[in-house]
Amino acid sequence: MLLRKYMSKIGIGSATVDLVLDKETYSPGEKVTGTLYIKGGTIPQKIKQLQCDLMKINNQADQQSIASITLFAPDIIDPADCAKIPFEFVLPKHLPATTDSLTYRFKTTLVFEEGIDSLDHDTIQILKNKPSGGENDEKNMEKNSVHL
Repeated sequence: MLLRKYMSKIGIGSATVDLVLDKETYSPGEKVTGTLYIKGGTIPQKIKQLQCDLMKINNQADQQSIASITLFAPDIIDPADCAKIPFEFVLPKHLPATTDSLTYRFKTTLVFEEGIDSLDHDTIQILKNKPSGGENDEKNMEKNSVHL
């Protein structure tokens, strides 16, 4: 038991986190949904925090956190446990579209009271924002406006 405790402190046999998204392609402003799974390791572990960051990656080197959310998680995860937590996140409305040099991913971090954090990365694709319609929008606004 003592050996398992020390091994989990260095990340071997510790609890894991896995974000499973309902889909991989989104539009700016859309709601991202999925499920977070926390699976117990070889010993009970006290969870300090569960956090998910939307990361913007330029040219695979420059990473920037666009938004961060802290989620509710059980205080302790036992070896046989598998916690299932619903996940929802609304994307910012003005995200640039994914390109060869610009990508996005959710970085999920399970922080323990003792031991090495468990990480999960889930790449998503952001589609181009649909054009607002320009001239047609102006015509619709005129049609819907009230003239006095």
